[in-house]
Amino acid sequence: MVKNRLILLQILCKKYNVVFCPTAKSLTHTDARRAASAKGVRIATFPGITKEVMIRGMNADYKKISALTVKLQKILETGNEIRVTATAGTDITFSIAGRKAYASKGLFHASGESGNLPTGEAFLAPVEGSSNGVFVVDGSMAGLGLIKNANIKIEVENGYATKITGGTLAKKLKVMLDKVGKDARNIAEFGIGTNDSAKLSGVLLEDEKVMGTIHIALGNNVSMGGSVNVPIHLDGVVKKPTVWMDSKMLMKDGKLLVK
Repeated sequence: MVKNRLILLQILCKKYNVVFCPTAKSLTHTDARRAASAKGVRIATFPGITKEVMIRGMNADYKKISALTVKLQKILETGNEIRVTATAGTDITFSIAGRKAYASKGLFHASGESGNLPTGEAFLAPVEGSSNGVFVVDGSMAGLGLIKNANIKIEVENGYATKITGGTLAKKLKVMLDKVGKDARNIAEFGIGTNDSAKLSGVLLEDEKVMGTIHIALGNNVSMGGSVNVPIHLDGVVKKPTVWMDSKMLMKDGKLLVK
């Protein structure tokens, strides 16, 4: 089924310069999407979209979201290191030195622009091999939904998730990753949600955009300038984080300090 969706995307992108992708599985981090964007096609992806998420997320003030997201993007591009902590147990650091940051702002007006809708996040790929510590997913996890009982604790050494614990969902996550191999455990993305209309719903498309959260992804980071190209990209949402960039605090207990 995934192969069929990729073929359909390739066909559509040869005929049209604007393409919408409301699919069950994400096409955002695929070679087909990247190739189409490189040719100038504007693409909006809606993985897992529901009526409720569409209504809530698409009625947001995207001019406001865009301004904040672009501001965060520019700030992130000046930094060298990120540290994230949270009361549930997250304490992780990674290098962002020299990395390009991206603003998924919901306004795809220029040729080749792409991103999720609903949207609202500033994100980048941590430098491969630089991540160390632990992050505890207590919001939601891509492919698994809301975290309702046991949190997922992911221990990280030198850029890879080395140990995953936390009950049934943690076991399911390990199975998903192990089907792909070691690089599925690459720390692929760090993102900050900027959509104040979004709420945690169990649909990752919306959850990773929620204001007051951050997300850290495992797997593919090619779409954001990294070097790991595997057929998996799974985001985990962390609630009420505190975020430092070098010596500057960007967020405190889920309150974004950038205005």
